[in-house]
Amino acid sequence: MVSLDDAVLARLEKGGSRYEILVDPDLVDSWKKDHSSVPIDDLLATDQIWNDARAGDRPTNEALMGVFGTTEIIACVEKILNEGTIQLTTIQRKKIIADKRIKIIHQIATTATDPRTKLPHPRTRIELALDEIRFSIDPFLPVDRQVQDAIKLLKPVIPLSFISIRLAFKVPGSDYGGVHRILRESIKKEEWLSDGSWVCVVEVPGGMKNELISQVAQRSSEVSVKELD
Repeated sequence: MVSLDDAVLARLEKGGSRYEILVDPDLVDSWKKDHSSVPIDDLLATDQIWNDARAGDRPTNEALMGVFGTTEIIACVEKILNEGTIQLTTIQRKKIIADKRIKIIHQIATTATDPRTKLPHPRTRIELALDEIRFSIDPFLPVDRQVQDAIKLLKPVIPLSFISIRLAFKVPGSDYGGVHRILRESIKKEEWLSDGSWVCVVEVPGGMKNELISQVAQRSSEVSVKELD
């Protein structure tokens, strides 16, 4: 459950009254995409519907029935989040925008490459390009949607290519566990060699190449890696 200090107000005005809930701003997007992915206890700071959360005023059951057709908390929360607005303080807005900016840069950096070099763009370059196009980050839109918007605007400024690459890794058997945990979601084939080594082929976005090799190298100092055609 999010703390009251970190929660933000979601508000719906209906029938001359307002109805408020206190929610975790970082979980609203995930909850809207898939209600079952976020437990209601994690989303809410309190399991109450308010007329004025700060004053502690709560609506009657009759008022809730009139507006929501139910007093059931999840149904009320869904209507407020889908039809209402999120109330952010200046500090909260700045924090959410800063966090989403980091996620947008990370997602572009780990999926895009420079078609001239076939290497990932440095994150600083992407960040400066976003500044150059004056990309405005919306605190309420999902990161994935904003990444697509940013890519369209960035392409005239920096070359972006979205390709997949195949990498072959070979590590000693003793390093298998830690390396496998890093690569398992991208593995296309794997096998054990007669000398006890483990080899695998993974397919990943081109922008992930350097970061992935670095992560594996931290788990296995004897790793060998080759990019396949």
